[in-house]
Amino acid sequence: MSDQTTPVAVLSRSFSKQPTLRAELAARWGNVVFNDGDTTLSGEALTGFLHGKTHAVVALEKIDDATLAALPDLKVIAKYGVGCDNIDLAACARRGIKVGWTGGVNRLSVAELTLSLAIAALRRVGEGMLQVRGGGWKQLQGRQLSGRTIGLVGFGHVGQEVARLLAPFHCTILAHDIRDMSGPAAALGATLATLDKVLAQSDVVSLHLPSTAATRHIIDPAALGRMRQDAVLLNTARGGVIDDEALYEALSSGRLAAAALDVLEVEPPTYLRLIGLPNVIVTPHIGGSAQEAVLAMGRAAIEGLETAGDPLSLIPSYLTSQAG
Repeated sequence: MSDQTTPVAVLSRSFSKQPTLRAELAARWGNVVFNDGDTTLSGEALTGFLHGKTHAVVALEKIDDATLAALPDLKVIAKYGVGCDNIDLAACARRGIKVGWTGGVNRLSVAELTLSLAIAALRRVGEGMLQVRGGGWKQLQGRQLSGRTIGLVGFGHVGQEVARLLAPFHCTILAHDIRDMSGPAAALGATLATLDKVLAQSDVVSLHLPSTAATRHIIDPAALGRMRQDAVLLNTARGGVIDDEALYEALSSGRLAAAALDVLEVEPPTYLRLIGLPNVIVTPHIGGSAQEAVLAMGRAAIEGLETAGDPLSLIPSYLTSQAG
């Protein structure tokens, strides 16, 4: 239960900058410190910030076994956001640390961005903007989203929300997931398909996968080779699911029409030639950053401080949930 003496640390900068969340957390847990800096904490700065704290709200900071070993007082971790790939859940279990996490709380925010990126990529918005800024004025011919075949790789919270938002566009929706999603697919008018079929038949392929050993570089040279030459690839999930070098080769050679990426394998990016291509749109991991989503994620994290449980019980749910 919450009290006014338990030491709580909030690592998330977006949580820390949100006055409503600060007030709501402080009302329930009085002894709170916030990350009011300009950087995501790591290494000694992270462990120093968490030193002596029993409860922590974590966003994208890496919480591995070495970090936990330096924090013997830590008892509870609440996740701000939906992806748990940055937290070593098994290490938490070994050390008796409870974890609070709720999947899908930012699904609408991520799904809306996904649709906006799909339209922008199909209509070549990024190319047009670069051209105008360079002094040009040539009308680029793009394609409408309406009536297209959309492939959703991952059909959990976000994938289903994307399918729901696509209804007015009268698209054919192909969905691939490792689980039996026949119920949601039927309700949303989607057709379940193999990954090969989704890649081969879709005008737009949108990724909604968690970051795991099984999904790392699932979009590799072979997968890109199965996609249509005029296809668009979207990633609003996790950067590590795409082989960046392979994507660069496909886009720069004309093997793939365009890509729109809200997430990258390294953030901020270091592989600059990929994001410098004119047929690539990049946004700085803003899928879950709508004001409404920030509040929803923050409130879920506040609840997670009290409802945290066995981290191992989260692993099946996380592995089959969609990252945001």
